[in-house]
Amino acid sequence: MKTSRFSDAQIMAILKQAEDGVPVAQLCQEHGMSDASFYKWRARLGGIDASMVAQMKSMEDENRRLKKMYAELSMQNDLLKEALGKKR
Repeated sequence: MKTSRFSDAQIMAILKQAEDGVPVAQLCQEHGMSDASFYKWRARLGGIDASMVAQMKSMEDENRRLKKMYAELSMQNDLLKEALGKKR
């Protein structure tokens, strides 16, 4: 997965500036980003504070780890079923 040039703290600061009334076009020009990036961040992170962002990141990491674990166990289960089915 591609990582962002901006840290979560920087993104939150940019979103805070927009809430304070700075025009989006000016923010995008200052920080060298596109309008699409700004609106994507606002849709994903708008209305939450920094502690919630950290918690959301940890939950996403845990979810990713659990999905990988499930996929591996599911594959092992299928292989075992296939091996046991051929022996009968």
